[in-house]
Amino acid sequence: MNSRRMLAGAVVALIAAGGGVLTNHWLNRKTDVAYAAQSGAPTDPHASPVQQLWSAPVTNVDGKPQSLSLLKGHPIVVNFWASWCGPCVEEMPALSQIQREYAKKGIQFVGLGVDSEKNIQTFLQKVKVAYPIYVTGFGGADLARALGNNAGGLPFTVVIDAKGNIRSTKLGQIDPAALRETLNAL
Repeated sequence: MNSRRMLAGAVVALIAAGGGVLTNHWLNRKTDVAYAAQSGAPTDPHASPVQQLWSAPVTNVDGKPQSLSLLKGHPIVVNFWASWCGPCVEEMPALSQIQREYAKKGIQFVGLGVDSEKNIQTFLQKVKVAYPIYVTGFGGADLARALGNNAGGLPFTVVIDAKGNIRSTKLGQIDPAALRETLNAL
């Protein structure tokens, strides 16, 4: 009984310290793996980070399964975010503006919501975004980690070139000038 109290205290402390996403992910890990297997997505942790992105189980905001593999062969900017993340929400207008500027150059932005479908739907009713948003749920934390987000924070942005090479990563809010410089070099 005492160890249960200690475990419960540790979980409460972790959530209070801002580890809610990681705790939720840890508690739901079996569900995430089962969903990945059910969706046909490989769960091979030895696949390259970009291969993991292409095969990640995602849905659109209406809950319909989607495939990021359709983006293969194109330069993309992947932004991991959540509706409850203040810096994520603050950078969305800049990301939308840059998407509009670079769409004619064939660069596609994608938002991956490390959040619930309901929270994302509610958020997008209030805030318009100029790029597609997909739901990864809390399994998105593993995907972000595979792409270089060792700290597990949000927002996290990854630029991938048309050959599938990661060109840059950014933990925290983007610097629009630095992102444009990276995109101009693609």
